[in-house]
Amino acid sequence: MIPTERLDQITARFEYLEARLNAGPDASEIAGLTREYAELKPVAERIADWRRLSDQIAEAEAMLPDPEMRELAQAELPELQVALARAEDELQIALLPRDAADARPAILEIRPGTGGEEAALFAGDLEAMYRRYAEARGWTMEVVERQESDLGGVRELVARIEGENVFARLKFESGVHRVQRVPATESGGRIHTSAATVAVLPEAEAVDIEIPATDIRIDTMRASGAGGQHVNTTDSAVRITHLPTGIVVTSSEKSQHRNREIAMNVLRARLYDAERAARDAERSADRKSQVGTGDRSERIRTYNFPQGRMTDHRINLTLYSLGAVMQGDLDEVIDALTADLQASQLAEMGA
Repeated sequence: MIPTERLDQITARFEYLEARLNAGPDASEIAGLTREYAELKPVAERIADWRRLSDQIAEAEAMLPDPEMRELAQAELPELQVALARAEDELQIALLPRDAADARPAILEIRPGTGGEEAALFAGDLEAMYRRYAEARGWTMEVVERQESDLGGVRELVARIEGENVFARLKFESGVHRVQRVPATESGGRIHTSAATVAVLPEAEAVDIEIPATDIRIDTMRASGAGGQHVNTTDSAVRITHLPTGIVVTSSEKSQHRNREIAMNVLRARLYDAERAARDAERSADRKSQVGTGDRSERIRTYNFPQGRMTDHRINLTLYSLGAVMQGDLDEVIDALTADLQASQLAEMGA
């Protein structure tokens, strides 16, 4: 049963925000009001749809005793009841507690695992896959740090992705991605198995994580491009070491000031992610069994090139469209992972 008192509270808050925005709030309030309004709008729309259909069913049922209107009411009721059930499902999903980080930009990190040079090449393929996905969704992807292997693969990639609901869509990607294919480095045509590790962290703001100046050491280095080319004449690259944890972050853009800003953003994201993981572990002893937890030791997906198959092991989803997936067509698998998480949340709430 949907709690109508809660629906009344949400509707009242949404109408208040709408009125405040229409009245022209102070400049200092606009960002906060707009953000909350955008978050509540889809929920308010689901509430309005559910209430409209409930009212229409009540009106149709009220017509049943009338001989002249009974036939019309009997014809309308089944269709209205199906629509109401669908609207109730959508409303229950809209009412699920949201991850506070869902709307934030994300820090994407990719590193090769087992497999040597082939693993580095696959890490580069994953970078291209996420770049295409970001482009398709209108997001921006900014490389923070990128180290290439001898054959042009990726030894390490750190990138910042900004756009609408970035973390909400990419948070399921954290984990070990396994590939099965004939490597470019293999002359005998044998299929090899290698892996790369993906981490997706929500970007943290300064108010989320306070880092005292005494907790960090900042070193500057000479930045260089791939293969040592395009070496800057000034020491612009920045390496920040977080002394309490030993976390090291590097940024190699041309501007030293910008590098400090970027590196601090990545450091805050890593500390914020560790803090979120600790809180989640305290709340849920079986966190590792849940989809989207970001356990980076878990093998989450296999990309089998000879069979053209991608399998997500967390939800036993297999797609025979590997070519499209590697071109950035990730919505089908991400939508399935999102639906699975929502189903688990509804089950926990007894819905």
